[in-house]
Amino acid sequence: MRDNEILMIHGKDHKDMTKRLLTEAELAARIPDRRCRIGIKPNLVSPTEASYGATTHPEVVAGIVEYLQERKYENLVILEGSWVGDRTAEAFRVCGYDVLAERYGVELLDTQKDSTTSCNCAGMDLQICDSALALDFLINVPVLKGHCQTKITCALKNMKGLIPNKEKRHFHAMGLHKPIAHLNTVLHQDFIVVDNICGDLDFEDGGNPVVMDRILAAADPVLCDSYVCHLLNYETEEVPYIKMAEGLGVGSADFRKAVFRTCNEQEHLVHVPAKRKIVELQDAVEEVESCSACYGYLIPALDQLKEEGLFGKLKTKICIGQGFRKKSGELGIGSCTGCFRHSLKGCPPTEDQIYEFIKAYIEQQE
Repeated sequence: MRDNEILMIHGKDHKDMTKRLLTEAELAARIPDRRCRIGIKPNLVSPTEASYGATTHPEVVAGIVEYLQERKYENLVILEGSWVGDRTAEAFRVCGYDVLAERYGVELLDTQKDSTTSCNCAGMDLQICDSALALDFLINVPVLKGHCQTKITCALKNMKGLIPNKEKRHFHAMGLHKPIAHLNTVLHQDFIVVDNICGDLDFEDGGNPVVMDRILAAADPVLCDSYVCHLLNYETEEVPYIKMAEGLGVGSADFRKAVFRTCNEQEHLVHVPAKRKIVELQDAVEEVESCSACYGYLIPALDQLKEEGLFGKLKTKICIGQGFRKKSGELGIGSCTGCFRHSLKGCPPTEDQIYEFIKAYIEQQE
C-alpha cells in the first residue's frame, strides 16, 4: 500500500474484515522490526458501546491484534484517554476493551494517568503523554463521525486522546484547529484503520448512528481526513486543521489525487444525510473556548428539545465555554458560566441534566 492510497472493505464480520484489509494493505511490511513497541489508539471518547456511534468497535482492534500476533509482533499496547469529564477506565470496561486486552494478553494503558513531556510541535509547545512518545509504531483507529465543533473527527483529531486533560482544556482555549494541526507534527501516525461501521455523523458522543458497514485503511492522516470531508459533503476548508496540518508537512489534503481500492463489493447502498443536526442547532449557542464534552452534551439535549417542539420557544442564546468565566449573562451551561443569572453547574453537566435545565428555563419564560 502506498501513502496516497485509501483502501476500503465492506461487510459485517468486523474482525475478519480488518484482518483482510491489513493483509491487502501489507501492513507488516511497514513495521521495521518485530521488537517494535506498537501502539493501537482507538477512539473511546466516552463509556458508550460502539453501536451507539461514538467509539471504536473492539472487533476492529481485535482484528489488528490478531493480524500482528499471527506475524509474531508481541510488544503491543492499546492506549487511550477519554474526554474531560469521563474516566477512561469506565470506557475500557463498557466498550469491551478490558476483556479484549485480557483475551489477547495486550497491555491496556490509560493516558489520563500518564506522565507527560513538553514538546516543541512546529513552534507550539504542547504536553504529550510519555507512553505515546515511547512508541516505535502508531496505529490510529478512529471512528468516522461528526463533531459539534469541528464538523468532522477522524484521524488527525483522534491524537487528542494522547495528551493530558489539562492540555485538552488548553486546546479548546486555543480554538482546537491550530493545536490539532501542530500536535500531529510530533505524534506521527504510521498507519490508520478507520472504523466506518456506524459512526454518528452529527455528534462525537453518538446517539444517531448511520450504518455503513465499512472499514478504511490509510497511511496519510491529512489525506484521510480530507476524504472524510468529501464523504460527509463538507469542503476541506470547512475543517481548518486539515489544511493547517498540510501546511506543516503532516500530509496531503488533495483527496482528488488519492488512489482508491476496494477489497470487495458493498452489500447495500450507503445514504449519507445531506443535512447535519449540528448546523441546525448551532445558532442557539454562543460558544467561547468550550470543551468537547460540555458542548457535546449540549447539542443532543437541544436536539431532544427540538423533537418535542420546545426548541423553537427558546429565545435566549445559550452561552458555554471557558471564555465566560467570571462573566455575567442570562443563560449558561457548565461551571464556567457560574456567574450567569441562570447557570447549570457541572464540568461537564450530563446530557439529561442539560435537557431538564433548558426545558425548565423555557417553561418559566412562557
